[in-house]
Amino acid sequence: MEKKSSIKSSTLLGRIWGFFQKCLFLVLSFGPMPNHIAFIMDGNRRFAKSRGIKQGGGHSIGFAALISTLQYCYEMGVKYVTVYAFSIDNFKRKPEEVQSVMKLMQEKIDELLKEESIVNEYGIRINFWGNLKLLSDPVRLAVEKAMTTTAKNTGPVLSVCVAYTSTDEIMHAIEESCTKKINKVQERNGSGYEIMENLVSVADLEQLLYTADCPDPDIVIRTSGETRLSNFLLWQTTFSHLQNPSPLWPEFSFRHLVWAILEYQKVYPYLKELRSKNKKQN
Repeated sequence: MEKKSSIKSSTLLGRIWGFFQKCLFLVLSFGPMPNHIAFIMDGNRRFAKSRGIKQGGGHSIGFAALISTLQYCYEMGVKYVTVYAFSIDNFKRKPEEVQSVMKLMQEKIDELLKEESIVNEYGIRINFWGNLKLLSDPVRLAVEKAMTTTAKNTGPVLSVCVAYTSTDEIMHAIEESCTKKINKVQERNGSGYEIMENLVSVADLEQLLYTADCPDPDIVIRTSGETRLSNFLLWQTTFSHLQNPSPLWPEFSFRHLVWAILEYQKVYPYLKELRSKNKKQN
């Protein structure tokens, strides 16, 4: 009897909480809503260390925080979410730590592709951005499978930056642009040594960045109070609203996300004016 009463109470609280969320989402929607939010998920290791959790435990709890955050974002109508999951520089960490994170990543990708996952619930399309050749074969295959499986989904977009740095992304775009231009010259006269003006243009690079099909982030949130971008989307964040809430990533919650959007709405007129001036100058 007590068990049934507990279940009913839990269900009731869940409904009340769901109703409260919908009301809050409605209130937020009266202001400008971000189309794209990017997260630097900082603090997983510190969270685990501060609580005596074994290696990898912080990242596992961080994944649960990611799923909750994605649900909140998509319920609010945020179309694009990008997360910084693993930097190229992170490969310099202890081999056992890197291996642990890669194994966890493979497991979580497989979870995302299950029928009852958030991916199928919302029809999410998944991108993985970065130098994927640096990943181990099992992880790279899991990444490629996730992108192929969700390629035709028409819901929100989740982009995961893994084996990524912004400087590497920009270098990749420059190399691709140069290669295309030289190939065009060779097709015309058989030589790659013709002098070419504007070998690399801004427009060319933007089309060849990993983010070419994705709008620039409206908000970039780095948890744990850190104020650095750490080589994350340097090209794309010129007019993004940068925020650095103090909670470690596994502690990031619904109220922190709501506060971030309220802060964005407060400065939105200024950001809009900056973007407008930039377009006129260009």
